[in-house]
Amino acid sequence: MNRSHDLTNTVKELAQRAGFARVGVAGAGVLAGEKVFRDWLARGWQGEMDYLARSVEKRFRPESLVSGARSVLCLAVGYAPAGGDPQPGPIALYARGMDYHKVLARRCRRLMDDLRALEGGFSGRAFVDSAPVAERSLAAEAGVGWIGRNGCLIAPALGSFVLLAEIVCNMELVPDKPLAPRCGDCDLCLRACPTTALAGDGLVDARRCISYLTIEHRGPIAMELAPNLGCRVFGCDACQLACPFNRHTPAGDAELAASPTGLDHAGLAEMLAWDEARWSAATEGTTLRRTGYASFLRNAAIAAENSKKG
Repeated sequence: MNRSHDLTNTVKELAQRAGFARVGVAGAGVLAGEKVFRDWLARGWQGEMDYLARSVEKRFRPESLVSGARSVLCLAVGYAPAGGDPQPGPIALYARGMDYHKVLARRCRRLMDDLRALEGGFSGRAFVDSAPVAERSLAAEAGVGWIGRNGCLIAPALGSFVLLAEIVCNMELVPDKPLAPRCGDCDLCLRACPTTALAGDGLVDARRCISYLTIEHRGPIAMELAPNLGCRVFGCDACQLACPFNRHTPAGDAELAASPTGLDHAGLAEMLAWDEARWSAATEGTTLRRTGYASFLRNAAIAAENSKKG
């Protein structure tokens, strides 16, 4: 085994010690998928997320983010709840615990410290939703998982209940091979989507996606879509809960699962009674801050109305 393989194996071991359940390596050159992404943008399926149309070339060229980049460490952690039987709720599963951005960024920093100790000339940058990075395409190219028909990355044994991070660096590592998609002709995720937002080819019409509507979208939610939100206040797990690869998954990362405020136990009536100060306290340390107070109340009001209709 040559030095490159030895180094790659050592780096993967360090990544697992830093708290990552899966790690794969991709090259830092041009990624596949840019044309598909541009076609998706041309359809207008990004909704109000105009930032996605900026820096498209950079998004699919990791080497443009870090001078001298040669490899990308693609990292993943699981967040499936303990018990192996995920249940729907007003808050999406990934958002019921600690803000994963902070948790994964902290682990990436720890890992990069280890990599500097390993290789004195190491340089790199970590990304957790913090730059134009095609993270699912990278993770698929690195063999961490494959992109399912619902657009989620599905990792063997972990399912799609995974959160991703990347370290673009100057280390010459051996890239992993992509996994073949394993969804076949299963369409359970498509049939489960309450708003028919899934095209079935891994593309999602964000304008109809409940996750987008409850988190990214500002202003009123279209009357024809509002009833389909059900009792959801932040995000949606419908397509993932229907996926066979998410059955019998092991309990996810313990640190991510810890709820900093107990918000996951709050009811709709309680949420609607919150003023902005109470909302701020209840969402401290969570990803729920992203939606903002006004949109959170909008979502809770729609959920409460839908709950009356049964």
